[in-house]
Amino acid sequence: MVPLIAGIGATALALTGCTSGGGGGEATAPDSFSYLSFAENTSIQDTLTALSEGECSAENEALALDITTQPQASYDQQLQLLAGQNALPVLFASGNTPQVAKDLQKGGKLVDVEQALEDLDQSDAIIPAAKSTIDALYDGEQYVLPTEFNVEGIWYNKQLFADHGIEVPTTWDELVAAADTLNAAGVIPFSADGQDGWPLTRLVGNYLFRTLGPDALQRVAEGEAKLTDPEYVEAAAAVAELGDKGYFGPSVTSIDYMTAVNQFLTGQAGMFYMGSWILANFNDPEQNQIGAENIGFMPFPEVEGGEGSADQLAANVGVPLALSEASYSDDVASWLGCFAENFGSSSLANQGVITGFKVATPVEDLPPLTQEVQSQIEATTQSVLWFEALFNAKAATTSQTNASQLVTGALSPEEFMETVQADLGN
Repeated sequence: MVPLIAGIGATALALTGCTSGGGGGEATAPDSFSYLSFAENTSIQDTLTALSEGECSAENEALALDITTQPQASYDQQLQLLAGQNALPVLFASGNTPQVAKDLQKGGKLVDVEQALEDLDQSDAIIPAAKSTIDALYDGEQYVLPTEFNVEGIWYNKQLFADHGIEVPTTWDELVAAADTLNAAGVIPFSADGQDGWPLTRLVGNYLFRTLGPDALQRVAEGEAKLTDPEYVEAAAAVAELGDKGYFGPSVTSIDYMTAVNQFLTGQAGMFYMGSWILANFNDPEQNQIGAENIGFMPFPEVEGGEGSADQLAANVGVPLALSEASYSDDVASWLGCFAENFGSSSLANQGVITGFKVATPVEDLPPLTQEVQSQIEATTQSVLWFEALFNAKAATTSQTNASQLVTGALSPEEFMETVQADLGN
């Protein structure tokens, strides 16, 4: 499943009005460990249920797990209503965009997770790379729990690379040269979901991080830079050039997510930019016709003379969870301690999902690709975000819906960046 944090919460800003004045209110011991989830996401529910019946059974006996769901489309509205009534559940998905949790935090509604884990002697429960991502998303504060940790990069077909004498690229120029070689051999260089757009804008964002450094888009969010500045337009131009050469294949505007996945897994494309959530598809032999052993992973390459590093992997934390300050009791703290100790191992073993928590209990017989991603994560101490991560909802939609026009030449790089910048409003 594509991380739900990339969704758009149209009601996010409305939360400020109902949370900015009264704080979290008097703490009241809850009568259950209530959890409110996106209806579409079942993996977190399943992991919590498994914990309640296993490692956290004692905590569940003291405070029983009680799961309710809400469709993602109306989730932020429901959260707004509950926050206004000071009736947030004990644990909940923190919303469709980071802004939702920021508004709740501003109103004093959320538990300081970093302090709570320190009090429980669990300061090392969240891995460094996940902490770095949360810092970037939530202005340096730690008040959400990372139920996933997805790193992003370029997956490549090892057999096609070997057949055409291509070394794994470490620079942008080498990446373009590899694409040249594949294209000349009749292979689509990059499989891409142009219909949804975000896999294309991911390339723009990564190019910015490699040229301008990991704070490139933070400077835009703070009004210190604009997407229309020449060095920002350069990133859009670099990706547009790939499209101009036909390196995303024919009819990229009509390619949806699963078609792009299939294009790569049937050997039609040599490279595929995607997050590690795609491992579920790669590890499924019915979908993967090229074989998991023929898939490699490379970080987005460096740009010569740039301030960023390939060690700074693009990442997200899936569906972040938050705890209600108003219901944070000793029993809830016990649940949090058990959660922190066991969630990472349980989720990996039972759901095949890599989380932002340490894996306290080793999981045997993991697929080699999953192990490779784990090694990448363990070697990462600083992460970067995606292109729209700090955008408002309108600008994010504009960016993604216009991405295919950027790579087909319907919009120039300058026009694309101007259109998105106009909706940022700063």
